[in-house]
Amino acid sequence: MLRNHVSNPYLFETATSLIGQQIIVITANNKHQGLLTAVLPDHIVVESIQSPNFIRMEEIVWITLKPSNHFFSA
Repeated sequence: MLRNHVSNPYLFETATSLIGQQIIVITANNKHQGLLTAVLPDHIVVESIQSPNFIRMEEIVWITLKPSNHFFSA
């Protein structure tokens, strides 16, 4: 029997809330930027330049929204 086990439920829940957003993901070796298209129990999918990047949950050190290039003047 195959079980889907979420290794980090807090990261999974946070990442799920960011689907469809432009994000930055830091791993121990790389920095990935792009559109978060999917979150699965063991990895996320970040699309950059129409190419999917599959990033394992265990490798993620930090994840955040990508800052907007729009500035508002007062």
